[in-house]
Amino acid sequence: VRNRVELLKGYVDLVLLRDVIERHAVAQPLALRWMVRQLLGNAGSLFSINKFHADMKSQGINVGKDTLYSYLDHLEDAFLVRAVNLASDSEARRRVHPRKIYPIDTGLIPIFDRSGKANLGHALETLVLHELDRRGAELGYVRTVDGFEVDFLARYPDGHSELIQVCTHLDAPETAHREIRALQHAASDYPAAQQLLLVLERPALLDLPHDISLITAQEWLLMA
Repeated sequence: VRNRVELLKGYVDLVLLRDVIERHAVAQPLALRWMVRQLLGNAGSLFSINKFHADMKSQGINVGKDTLYSYLDHLEDAFLVRAVNLASDSEARRRVHPRKIYPIDTGLIPIFDRSGKANLGHALETLVLHELDRRGAELGYVRTVDGFEVDFLARYPDGHSELIQVCTHLDAPETAHREIRALQHAASDYPAAQQLLLVLERPALLDLPHDISLITAQEWLLMA
């Protein structure tokens, strides 16, 4: 396990040095490394450049917002992270809203996540993201006017689309209610999209609305 951890840490360090710092002549590597720790330590979470800029300022690190936007783009170009924008036809809305950030390798999640919590849900969501990329889907996350969030709006080259909510377990009634409600609210904005609930394990009892399909992640992965 130790060798695996050191190997992955070494991979991140090498990518940062050769593919980002040296290639783009990064002038503030400290801010870049802070960003990397923040991004890799919070897989599937919303990341705001504005908030991160304020955090940097509070730490006495003077770096411009445009520079931080460039750093995030460099990290994506180097295939270290994958950013998912808000699903919107407005470029301005996509630009100002936070992005959801995922590591390019699920093995990086337990190394950089210092919350002490189980991160199986983060890993599952990251796995689904990469499979959607492999299937050629155009991706965004959905935030409804009522504040509900759906993990992915996937638009495929053949024209069909899916609203996808990822969850490890739905045995707790409050969890099932929350995930179903988010899909239903998002469906009002995207009525043509199929509603999909991806789970790690199928719950024993769950009364689903007729327009929501529940499938295990294992079954879904084998469908491609």
